[in-house]
Order: sequence, then C-alpha cells, then structure tokens
Amino acid sequence: MKKIAIIGGGNIGGAIAHGLQQGNMIPAENISISDRSEKTLNKFRAITDKWKLTTSNSDAIEGADIIIIAVKPWLVESVAAELEKKIDYKNQIIISIAVGVDFEKLIRFFDKIAVIFRIIPNTAIEVKESFTTIAHYNANDEQIGYVKALFDELGTTMIVKEEQLTPLMALSSCGIAYAFRYIRASMEGAVEMGIYPDDAREVILQTLRGAITLLETNQSHPEVEIDKVTTPGGITIKGLNEMEANGFTNAVIKGLLKSNIAPNP
Repeated sequence: MKKIAIIGGGNIGGAIAHGLQQGNMIPAENISISDRSEKTLNKFRAITDKWKLTTSNSDAIEGADIIIIAVKPWLVESVAAELEKKIDYKNQIIISIAVGVDFEKLIRFFDKIAVIFRIIPNTAIEVKESFTTIAHYNANDEQIGYVKALFDELGTTMIVKEEQLTPLMALSSCGIAYAFRYIRASMEGAVEMGIYPDDAREVILQTLRGAITLLETNQSHPEVEIDKVTTPGGITIKGLNEMEANGFTNAVIKGLLKSNIAPNP
C-alpha cells in the first residue's frame, strides 16, 4: 500500500483526506497531513486517530510515495523551497492542487526531473463524488494509471492537457458552487410559494437526481428532455421564458467565462 502526504489541511486538503479514508486504495494509517495550525489538526484528530498529523511539512513527506500540495497558490513557492531538497524525485510523485501554478512554475520551484501532476477536483471529493481533471509532467504510464485510479475512487476523472484545466475548472470546481446557487434560488422561490425550506430542498435534490439520470440513461441533449415537458401554452414553457427574459442562460455563460481565467498566485 502506498503512503500519501497532504500538505495543507484546509477545505480541499481536508476533503481529499476524508475521501481517501472512505476508499480502499490508501488505508488511513498511510495518510499524513501537515498544517501550521494546531486548531486545524485538532479537527482531524476528532475524526480519527489513525492519520499522522504534524505541523512539519518535512515530517509529513517522510516515507510518502505521493505528496499532495494542497496549500493556497501563493504559498506553493515557499512550501517548495522548504521541501525541494528533501524530496526523492526518483520515488516520490508530486501532485499540486494549486490553481494557476502551472508546470513551468512547479518545475522551477521543485526540479525539472520531478514527476508532477496537476489536478483540480471539486469539494465533492469529500464524499467520493468529485469530477477531477488531471494533467501530468514527466509521468510514465504506470504513474498516470495509478494517480487516475486513486482519484477515480473519489469520483470521476479526466486526463487532459494542461491548457484545458482552467476551462474545465470553471465547469466543475467553480461549477459546484453554481449548482448550489441554483438550489438556493429554487429554495427561496419555493418559500415564496409557501413551501417549507426542508421540503423544498428534498424536492429540488430529487428533481436534479432525476434530471441527471435521464441524461445519463438516454445519452440525450438537455434540450431534448426539456421538449418533453414543455407543451405549447403550458406553465413550464412560460416559466422557462420568464427565466430567459431575466438572463438565465446568459448569466450562466458569462459566469463560466469569468471563471475561465487562471488566477495569478
């Protein structure tokens, strides 16, 4: 069994740890997490006593096969400066979660012989339902296969070229927030119609599950499924037209385009 070190116990680092613990590829005792904050580490201690928890990044990576860099993008360089002389580049794989820190920078921060993956999951990785994009540098087929299998266990993955990471991040990593915003807006509308929030949430979530299952089962375009429920003069088409009159589709597209910009660390 391989060992994993997660550098950074924030939202995404913690979500990855939670997801890995529920999987079968990495036992909990093979997961190390480092974070500068004892308060953060105490939260992990409350979950399990099997994880190795430390405030030292150097201690965390000792004996690890995979090192996951899950700190904020602007901290990657300082973390690399701390670790780059201690990493065994022939035997340890580096996985960076940091958005906007491209391979050119990572090679400069670490070493040109390093095996590096850039991955962008979303927060649903915590419950093994992430969509995770994966790009790689210097990796062989075995390493690519292992990293893909590791994150396939935590949802669905796609191997992509580095330049595709940002637009796919807009759809998935940012997109999960957009999905939550739609759910929230629907709940607010339901309350205005006299439905209790918890009842509205249950209806909305099941409706979305049904929509997803229809698209996956029928392998259809969303508009095909929309046509099935929009009879001429009916209430559904009236509702859709009102949403479009208020910029629904345009707002979604513009939001995605605004997200399709890699931040500068």
